Amino acid sequence: MSLHPTEGARYLFELDDAGEAPGQARYRVTVYTPDTETKYTARLSESGEAVIEPTADPLAAALEKNLRSIARTIARAAVKNSAADLPPWPRRVLRWRGPGRGS
Repeated sequence: MSLHPTEGARYLFELDDAGEAPGQARYRVTVYTPDTETKYTARLSESGEAVIEPTADPLAAALEKNLRSIARTIARAAVKNSAADLPPWPRRVLRWRGPGRGS
């Protein structure tokens, strides 16, 4: 199954390192559009901070804005997950944003 959507964009976060520093994690991110596949590195912290770095040419600003928003949501959820005795950093997160939502 292809992760390329017929419209909009799919954002796949895959945990690369949850032990980078206390309260932080690094994710490999791939953003799939109908025509492209763009890779990023995301460094997230439990404080809600998200540092996003493209590994090649960055996406259009609207798509990257969605990427940053999703990353911050994952980062903020880490504290809640820990409080609920869940792993703070999920191994994989897949989100879709359709037309009209910044794609």
